[in-house]
Amino acid sequence: MAQMTGGDALTQALISEGTDTVFGIPGVQLDGLTDGMYRRQDEVHLMVPRHEQSTTYMADGYHRVTGKPGVAMVVPGPGVLNAGAGMSTAYACSSQVMLLAGTIPSTFVGKGYGALHEIPKQTETIEGLTKWTARPTRVEEIPELVHEGFRQMRTGRPRPVALELGPDILHAVADLEIGEPFAVAEPVAPEDKVTEIVQLLATSSRPVIHVGGGVKGQKAFDLLPRLAELLDAPVVMSENGRGAIDAREPRALPAFALRELRNTADVVLSFGSRFLTPFGQPQNIGDARLVLVNIDADDLRAPRTPDIAVNADATAVIAALVERLEQREGWGAEIARLRAEGEARVREQVAPQMAFVDAIRAALPADGIFVNELTQIGYVSTYGYPVQAPRSYVWPGYQGTLGYAMPTALGAAVGAGDRPVVVVTGDGGIGWSLQEFATAKKYGIPLITVLFEDKRFGNVWRIQRDTYGGRFIGSDLENPDFELLAKAFGIDFALAQDADAVQREIGAAISARRPAIIKVPVDVFPSPWGFIHEKH
Repeated sequence: MAQMTGGDALTQALISEGTDTVFGIPGVQLDGLTDGMYRRQDEVHLMVPRHEQSTTYMADGYHRVTGKPGVAMVVPGPGVLNAGAGMSTAYACSSQVMLLAGTIPSTFVGKGYGALHEIPKQTETIEGLTKWTARPTRVEEIPELVHEGFRQMRTGRPRPVALELGPDILHAVADLEIGEPFAVAEPVAPEDKVTEIVQLLATSSRPVIHVGGGVKGQKAFDLLPRLAELLDAPVVMSENGRGAIDAREPRALPAFALRELRNTADVVLSFGSRFLTPFGQPQNIGDARLVLVNIDADDLRAPRTPDIAVNADATAVIAALVERLEQREGWGAEIARLRAEGEARVREQVAPQMAFVDAIRAALPADGIFVNELTQIGYVSTYGYPVQAPRSYVWPGYQGTLGYAMPTALGAAVGAGDRPVVVVTGDGGIGWSLQEFATAKKYGIPLITVLFEDKRFGNVWRIQRDTYGGRFIGSDLENPDFELLAKAFGIDFALAQDADAVQREIGAAISARRPAIIKVPVDVFPSPWGFIHEKH
């Protein structure tokens, strides 16, 4: 045991869990923690963005590309509220993010004294955005709670957690032992349920494999092609499931393919998906039998009606099936036809967007990272961008968080090593995060921002034009000169007038390894909505 402050104990516990970067903004309630980090800055780096919302976005992006938990730090009250958007996005996307949230002095909590940064029921606010939240009342509790927080992130459904930390606790001194991280058991597949699935598949000739966001990482990426081969079955990726399998695999299909497959499928095996449409209805699979495999029991319940429900880790069940199944005949050449027809349909209906999507894909290596904003290019990318490596595609899931992409991409770029990172955003979404170009410059983060400028909230403007008779309100934008903005921040700038130029400029920015803005002036694109939201 050694004598240390709460800030020292917290820092050392984070280091013991493998944390090498904290995305945070210092403040008076956190002084004890930042002082502890000062003493260990050769082991853990404090990276300071320019807005508190970016702390949790960056931690999320870091996790998404590394698989390691991301750690964010903010002061109480306004800091926690600002960080909330990133926490809600991480919650929607099952990301491992730990929020270190300051509090007012522990003896003041709940008293309503009007202490600096006090808000009512801060703990309850955080609990609504996390899987697990704790507040140590003694400095001796800090190491164990840090280890428990990491255990919570790494077991069951991975979602954000939080520690609330009073300034008095961070400054308190005690004899402490940090201890080792808590053991996390390797997930296993329930043998009886695997047997049920194998028996069902024995009577199936046209099974479909469906994968969601719960299927991720290199192990699943390696296993899925083998499962698809054994069953001779297509693999349909939900929007959250992009990157579960290489899009170049001959049996890999995008989410909308389920509409065609359901007409003749006899079994649908869904792994790690909520299995709901964007409107909260169960996916329509016709007369097929449904097998749902999910680590979260809530995602096996009504309104879903599975024939077999398996509450287990999706990748573990996939591995067990690969061991048990034998080669069989299934869909055969029909999968190739469906792939070709689906791709042709996309290119016919949203050709202008697909030209830019193709350019980004061509410019990036297979493991290059693409961060997708909810822009007109971004919507099409949810099914048109071919993801070729695990942990190389980031989007905000059902939260649909506008303005999240640029700071999330910064965190991704911090964790990406030599893998290039491209983020697409619009002149609407980038308004949330313009200040973070200073963060990119300060830390030399080589993020490539492809900024599509139509001087509107483009999707809102188009809906007002097409659905509301041109009654435009609140959808026009007044933008800065983005070239002068880039110059002011000291980062690279390029103007790209078409898709070929976008591909060329991304290639140049990858070679330069510096932060860059590539501006693309565009008009409002054709609507992707009819295609995306076609009746399920």
